[in-house]
Amino acid sequence: MTAPKDFNDRMLSLGLARVSEAAAHASARLIGRGDEKAADQAAVNAMRDQLNMLDIKGVVVIGEGERDEAPMLFIGEEVGTGDGPEVDIALDPLEGTTLTAKDMPNALTVIAMAPRGTLLHAPDVYMDKLAIGPGYPTDVISLDMSPAERVHALAKARGVNPGDITVCILERPRHEDMIAEVRETGAAIRLITDGDVAGVIHTAEAELTGIDMYMGSGGAPEGVLAASALKCMGGQMWGRLLFRNDDEKGRARKAGITDLDRIYSRDDLVTADVIFAATGVTNGSIVAGVKREPGYLTTETILMRSKTGSVRRMIYRNPIK
Repeated sequence: MTAPKDFNDRMLSLGLARVSEAAAHASARLIGRGDEKAADQAAVNAMRDQLNMLDIKGVVVIGEGERDEAPMLFIGEEVGTGDGPEVDIALDPLEGTTLTAKDMPNALTVIAMAPRGTLLHAPDVYMDKLAIGPGYPTDVISLDMSPAERVHALAKARGVNPGDITVCILERPRHEDMIAEVRETGAAIRLITDGDVAGVIHTAEAELTGIDMYMGSGGAPEGVLAASALKCMGGQMWGRLLFRNDDEKGRARKAGITDLDRIYSRDDLVTADVIFAATGVTNGSIVAGVKREPGYLTTETILMRSKTGSVRRMIYRNPIK
């Protein structure tokens, strides 16, 4: 599926970068202050204000939660001036609230935009995720494989030993068995404490990040954001929703999902051209964090378009008012 003609992704992309930059600026003053909620709220407020300046008819499909849980940027909220193309918006105003509060690496502000109806309306449940970068045969690995089988299959596709593979996994008790199985193959593991959108993005630039594969469960909304980035950068990704109770299954049905066991490919999660922007809040392996200088804040943003496969890195030096 291709984007409709009125989805002017080239023009909208710079506006999207301003949205993520504004959120990073707003949360910068709370880096290392130990207040996750305040940092998140600052990013939310700034992101919302900037979105409402864009000439779009936007609907938040991946946001801060349901309307009664989130006063701003809730799922279903309409944003933009009301003029321009109808678009879906997926966002995480501050991916890594804990990372920000503790001044740890890889906190980002993240947003993606695509034509209306082309981003999966993922419910706020867990998703089993698997991702690799570009250059591999289609479906060389799968969610139906065991962790060890994935490592061996990827090593074979690369023409290397399993010990030359590095896997990124979110450090959680639920992943202990997975971590042990991957280590038994001889592969290395890079554990991350938070921020699995960044973890998936790492696979797209394996030669720079050293990450060949991402696996493990995390938030389903973040899965759609990660798929948006990979659609721009290249790479393969799969996701399967995980449900802990009937309430979570109800959330999925409310979002229009009927096949609760479906495995989604990257292009199932994002079915048309998409634009993606992420700005560093704390220093990370994808982008630099906010840098304070006398009278200025400097940020780095990565801005991507799937239509062209372009990846632009921008440095924004902004006077402190």
